Amino acid sequence: MYHLQGKVAIVTGSGRHKGIGEAIVLRLAAEGCRVVVSDLGKPQGEEFSEEHIGTTAEMEEIAEAAQKLGAQAITVACDVRSETQVESLIARTIEAFGAVDILVNNAGVGYLMEPFTEFKESSWDAVLDVNLKGAFLCSKHAARQMIRQGTGGVIINIASQAAKSGFPYAAAYTASKHGLVGLTRSNAVELGKYRIRVNAVCPNHITTGLGHWQNQFFSEKFGLDYETYLQGIRDRNPLGRTGMVEDIANAVAFLASDQASYITGEAMNVSGGEEYH
Repeated sequence: MYHLQGKVAIVTGSGRHKGIGEAIVLRLAAEGCRVVVSDLGKPQGEEFSEEHIGTTAEMEEIAEAAQKLGAQAITVACDVRSETQVESLIARTIEAFGAVDILVNNAGVGYLMEPFTEFKESSWDAVLDVNLKGAFLCSKHAARQMIRQGTGGVIINIASQAAKSGFPYAAAYTASKHGLVGLTRSNAVELGKYRIRVNAVCPNHITTGLGHWQNQFFSEKFGLDYETYLQGIRDRNPLGRTGMVEDIANAVAFLASDQASYITGEAMNVSGGEEYH
């Protein structure tokens, strides 16, 4: 246990079943946090279809699961690309719980992948706007609230192995995640005087719903059947398996706790040893 009882945690992009965000919400709820489940809530054009976003119904189900663990939980639909909606997310959290102690920037787009020379401007903008601008806006307004509270806080950015290494067909995703680590480091330096710690978690491949889509995409691109591609991921991993959502949630719980009180500005690999720089 990490003694997070009573802390208030916002987790963006947490409205999809079997996703990293859901696992983080439930892990923090189990630690005693009051949690805010946040996602788009409804599709918004072809780039944000129902297949890839957390619906209002899913958000409510995840909040109910957190409540069954004994936690207080609310849902707030939020498009992290909109500063107005991000401000409303913070305001709704304050209205419900009176504080913001932990922000987990998990909202991300990892399904717009195209050959670089054919990469559409609209795809680039969608990825960068969610993965990087969204984290900027949420961090900005959460930090303002944490500073007003005067008791410090924690911001955790869910980056990726793609924050450390390049991947084909993923120019926008890789650029956004490299940028997210830069944002993490800059914010850690600037916000430390307010006792706000800022860190990133860098998972390798996790077979969530998004991960399944990526498996299909890359196996087709590389001319492999699905299971052969997945076995290749396991074979190159020192621990011989793919990551699980619980691995990421456990890292987040640690970084959110006082046991990590002297850790800030880090980009922690959670990759079974596949990524080590």
